[in-house]
Amino acid sequence: METLADQTCVPCREGAPKLTGDQIGALRPRVPEWEIVERDGEQRLTRTFSFEDFAGALAFTNAVGTMAEAQDHHPTIVTEWGSVTVTWWTHAIGGLHRNDFIAAAKTDRIYADKTK
Repeated sequence: METLADQTCVPCREGAPKLTGDQIGALRPRVPEWEIVERDGEQRLTRTFSFEDFAGALAFTNAVGTMAEAQDHHPTIVTEWGSVTVTWWTHAIGGLHRNDFIAAAKTDRIYADKTK
């Protein structure tokens, strides 16, 4: 069965519809560690990942950045000693799109691979 992490983000243009509450509810269990927060009137997915040191946090940040470039979908990433906070939302529509859930699942996969 194809997971969200196996899917590819699709180009999203300004004016594309945001996910509805029902659509978010259906996707939310597929990225259970992520929180939905509201900032500046927009819903966003956010998660903080823990690391033993800055080098691990930085390596993860770089891996997420590489994935984001490949998907042409870019998060906010805050890298600190021992942690990285990643926030996904679709700037063009001012809220959540399926791409954000796909990217969150890909981020989870990167974390799982880096912390094996």
